[in-house]
Amino acid sequence: LVKEGLRNVAAGANPLGLKRSIEKAVEKVTQTLLSSAKDVETKEQIAATAGISAGDQSIGDLIAEAMDKVGNEGVN
Repeated sequence: LVKEGLRNVAAGANPLGLKRSIEKAVEKVTQTLLSSAKDVETKEQIAATAGISAGDQSIGDLIAEAMDKVGNEGVN
């Protein structure tokens, strides 16, 4: 994205217009993701989600275990 943006600016595109367009796209993607998001509540769901995010189920299991011990709000 950055590479293409710089290429467009070098070719004469308006940098501020490009920035505004990127910001609009980010807002739209964020809205779409938030509208399809689902709560992750159980230890098993946390382990599965964290495992996918980490690309390693053993790390997902560790994260789920840690969250089970400290709760959703973490430690203060």
